Amino acid sequence: MSVNEVFVFRPFKLIALLCVFLALCLDVVALLSPAWVTADHFSLSLWESCAQSAAEEAQWSCFSTLTSDWQIATLVLLVAGAVATLLAFLVALISLCRGTQRRHYRTVAVLLFTAVVLQSCALVLYPIKFIDGRVLRTYHEFNWGYGLGWGATIFMLGGGILFCLRTDVYEDAMY
Repeated sequence: MSVNEVFVFRPFKLIALLCVFLALCLDVVALLSPAWVTADHFSLSLWESCAQSAAEEAQWSCFSTLTSDWQIATLVLLVAGAVATLLAFLVALISLCRGTQRRHYRTVAVLLFTAVVLQSCALVLYPIKFIDGRVLRTYHEFNWGYGLGWGATIFMLGGGILFCLRTDVYEDAMY
């Protein structure tokens, strides 16, 4: 590099990798979360539904939610999105570490956009079918597990967009 040459380092791909890592972490926590829907004497997660009996305040009875078709579909869509995100993270990490960066960016972006579509379908399906199937006579709310699912989806989308940016084309034209 001579005195007149300037090198501009834009860390878009590292930020994208960080977004994908955060999305993966949020997705795992959302999948394992015990609180997707809560009410006064009711709690629903992806794995089990718990209700507190009216007679005894301390007695909770829980049963598996994997008997309902829509809950299984939601779980499958979320797990498929998490697997696509994990694959995208591994491909991006390996390509950044080996220096074959530009070759695999499109693959990573496609995997992330696929995960966004899968997650979005699951996160839209869940409240629609929950409200359609159950009429809770008390106030209920979608809790932090559901919110973490949307947070993971937003980070996946951000990572996919950042992996689509082609900064090398603009830099070569400027210098």
